[in-house]
Amino acid sequence: MVIKHCSFDHKGGWYHYRIHQSKCKLLESNGYKQLKGYLDRLFEDCPSHPFFLGPRSSALKFDIKGLDLRVVQGHEVSGLARFGLEVNKERFNTNHSKVQLFMLENDDKTVAVEVPIWLHSDEIENYSTIFGTEEPLTGHIDVLRIEKDKIWVWDYKPNAHRERYASTQVYFYALMLAKRTNLGLNKFRCGYFDQNRAYIFNPDGCLIHKNKGLRAFLEKVYKFK
Repeated sequence: MVIKHCSFDHKGGWYHYRIHQSKCKLLESNGYKQLKGYLDRLFEDCPSHPFFLGPRSSALKFDIKGLDLRVVQGHEVSGLARFGLEVNKERFNTNHSKVQLFMLENDDKTVAVEVPIWLHSDEIENYSTIFGTEEPLTGHIDVLRIEKDKIWVWDYKPNAHRERYASTQVYFYALMLAKRTNLGLNKFRCGYFDQNRAYIFNPDGCLIHKNKGLRAFLEKVYKFK
């Protein structure tokens, strides 16, 4: 079977994690063996308790300082979303599933969808100040792609232009996956998209994970002194 599937009963409902095994195998030879190892381990060793305890990345409501967000009309992922919504309109009930499965099955760069991720309080400084708790931050990455030797973390948003904090959500997705795979954040790129446009940025340009910029971030968002 080319596509391997496992469903997780996490807070908020069932999440259908899938990887394309043939495309994931290529990760062993392009420098992302750690990523493949993580994606494989999730089928046998994905803890459920973090997803019921702490905040979810999708619920974060603050801006990220230093984020350089670019809008791209006609991006490749937007075209894939349009095709997915049309081709899978009778196959799935949700637009997310229509887009995700089309990309996983037909796009050479998409390796996984609905990827579970989490972050522990000891993995970044001032965790409790940022999130107001010591409980783990969690999330599920909609679409994971390999593009020009970068790991792209994508979130599908049906009305992307209306999103206020989607970049914050996707930034922490990338940070969580970087921690889980022990890869540098410079290996990642981020974006969210709909069938018309994509919004992209380099998470390594943000300040929250850098010691020199963390105080500035906290001062702006939380009036932290």
